Amino acid sequence: PVIQKACSRALEAGFGLEAGFSLAERIVRYAKVPVFIMTYANPVVTMGVEAFVARAAAAGAAGLIVPDLVPGADEGLYAAGRRASMPIVPVVVPTMEAGRLAEIASLKEEFIYAALRTGITGRQTRIEPGTLAFLADCGRTGMKVVAGFGIRGPEQIEALSHHVHAAVVGSALVEGIAQTAGFAADDIYSTVYDITRRLCGE
Repeated sequence: PVIQKACSRALEAGFGLEAGFSLAERIVRYAKVPVFIMTYANPVVTMGVEAFVARAAAAGAAGLIVPDLVPGADEGLYAAGRRASMPIVPVVVPTMEAGRLAEIASLKEEFIYAALRTGITGRQTRIEPGTLAFLADCGRTGMKVVAGFGIRGPEQIEALSHHVHAAVVGSALVEGIAQTAGFAADDIYSTVYDITRRLCGE
């Protein structure tokens, strides 16, 4: 619900695909950190898979995450990514069968995104022994594991820290930004900075 509301607000304010790519370019120039673009399939297919991948590469993106374009039914996304040297990050879930995970591992992508539970994002996820066993399976694919879905507290980051290469935080950041009065740029930057420091236990 948090992400859905943010998307609606952004669209109502006139935000579009090109503005998203421009924002990615600015972040890459400013922060000098890898920027992964995560999106639904609709904008990718509407723009054209090849064109979208090329534009993401031009923006300096380090990779693309499109959860609803799954390997085998991806409209050519993975092939386009290989041609453009643009990593595509497959998304896997705890309920996935071992054979399907092995099939995705055969793609030999650099990263794999492990969704920590099924359902919708936003509510907090408990890191349990079964979660860690799932992450261990992901690690055995040979791909770098990034994990997310309901990451809201430093205790979760700590629990994941020895099992993943990166933790993905979405709803908690979007929620914090939504509560920033007036949406002034400096206030948003401060909010994101403070939330990130808290998540890192600082």
